[in-house]
Amino acid sequence: MKKTVFNPKHHALGARMVEFAGFEMPVEYSGVLSEHMTVRNAAGIFDVSHMGEIWVKGRGAPDLLQKVSSNDVESLFPGKAQYSCFPNGNGGIVDDLIVHQFDLEKYLLVVNAANIQKDWEWLNANNNTGAVLENASDRICQLAVQGPLATAILQKLTGYDLGTMESFTFITGEIGNLRDVIIAATGYTGAGGFELYLDNNNRPLHLWDEIMEAGKEYGLKPVGLAARDTLRLEMGYCLYGNDINDTTSPIEAGLGWITKLRDGKDLIEKEVLQQQKRDGTKQKLVGFEMVDRGIPRQHYEILDAEGSCIGNVTSGTMSPVLNKGIGMGYVAAQWSKPGTQLYISIRNKMLEARVAKTPFVSET
Repeated sequence: MKKTVFNPKHHALGARMVEFAGFEMPVEYSGVLSEHMTVRNAAGIFDVSHMGEIWVKGRGAPDLLQKVSSNDVESLFPGKAQYSCFPNGNGGIVDDLIVHQFDLEKYLLVVNAANIQKDWEWLNANNNTGAVLENASDRICQLAVQGPLATAILQKLTGYDLGTMESFTFITGEIGNLRDVIIAATGYTGAGGFELYLDNNNRPLHLWDEIMEAGKEYGLKPVGLAARDTLRLEMGYCLYGNDINDTTSPIEAGLGWITKLRDGKDLIEKEVLQQQKRDGTKQKLVGFEMVDRGIPRQHYEILDAEGSCIGNVTSGTMSPVLNKGIGMGYVAAQWSKPGTQLYISIRNKMLEARVAKTPFVSET
């Protein structure tokens, strides 16, 4: 297994380690519930260095990204980021990602750890614009500091006014006496905060220590992958491999808002996506809350009142904030309206649930 540069910190803190996307990663430290609520109420620090980073540069960079990414790259400006996905040309999604624009000829793509090689090959296969591609995943590490107190913690370590940064903007500068750190107002928790990117040789362990020290008075805790998953699910954020994959379209997944099909954007699969936006899809990804007591899990069947299968759960958990089971899953379109009664098959029992709007909890 690969190890991130922060691996010694996790072992020293007694984290429970697991294999994830080829990396040895911390799944929890003090417990999922404690870590989850710390992020919702204070702040947590995550090692997300397993994520992939790919540079797209040169005069052909914007044209390549307009073709392969669903969102509109031309709406970006230096210091702005956007959530997007790669349609695969066969009705599915190669991956979802964040695109950061440094200038008109320089972009950083942050992709899912399990899809780094897949995304790299996809970009190269579609690169007919002369863009210069560089896979920097093995050289860049990433920390996420998330929660309502994240800004106050990191502000102690930098001269930049982090409070003025809007969501999905970023700067490159000094933090914790380290230069050339990308500070992005992004995250996967809905609790606010930042994601920090730096070179593996830029003293990342020093930055971890500085953040932990700055966060002591605010109750900062290290947080593992398990709470990262429950946090994102409370927000209704898609997880690649669960809620989106090579067979699900962004329109089916409720990602029409990142699928820009304007004239002049020569997006892969554009005509099919235009038709889906216009005519609708046979299935839709919905959020649901349990009415009966029970915890939905991936692959559980979603049933109608007669017990007929109308879909499957893609993600599910017990919400620490709501203290009830929540989940997402694909159902036939006629069952997707909020408030619709559903049943989840859990241990051979039909337990009642209802379609719910996401996010399940309010963003902070």
